[in-house]
Amino acid sequence: MSNFRIKTYVLGGVSTNCHLTFREGEKAAVIIDPADNADYLVSKCREFGVEPEAVLLTHAHFDHMLAADDIRKKFGCKLYVHMDDERMLNDPSLNLSGTLGTEQVSISADHLLRDGDVLHFLNLEWKVMATPGHTAGSVCYYLPEEEVLFSGDTLFAESLGRTDLPTGSMSAIVRSIAEKLLVLPDDIMVYPGHGDATTIGHEKQYNPVAAYVRKRGGQA
Repeated sequence: MSNFRIKTYVLGGVSTNCHLTFREGEKAAVIIDPADNADYLVSKCREFGVEPEAVLLTHAHFDHMLAADDIRKKFGCKLYVHMDDERMLNDPSLNLSGTLGTEQVSISADHLLRDGDVLHFLNLEWKVMATPGHTAGSVCYYLPEEEVLFSGDTLFAESLGRTDLPTGSMSAIVRSIAEKLLVLPDDIMVYPGHGDATTIGHEKQYNPVAAYVRKRGGQA
């Protein structure tokens, strides 16, 4: 049985899923989308006796990254984002920080990702899948060995991310989901940026993108 663990915490004004991942009994950890409560996440890291070696962003909207810089400074870890969301991370008018009573935030990543990159954390391969649509630089992180996908705001349980915010595109998100995500094995567990976890198999049956593709004879 795998000792890989995923702890999901719902944080912030728009109920963002922050995922703390680690191997039970080991010190290293990875945080995906640290939302807005660094103190809470630090306390959870201490509770499990882990220290993050990386903060991975699925995209650069404020609700996924407000705590990123504080976590980075606390643990000395590195921050990763796709290159096409670099400007958004730097620009409060694009990352929408300052809304919902939050402070305006402009930060820079330590590493810029590209589609197809493979990261190595927790003795696992983390495959970077560019899935533009919610933002131009949205990505999913796929861990084939653990049959896990962190989908950010691209794929939700029986839904998909909104595309009416800066750099969003409905046609792009439909292609991303149809051509990159719904072709994955059915048993893959999907941990989205908001809402409940799901599986690829479930989304092949019940996601509106899957229904749209079926209606078009398999074309996104």
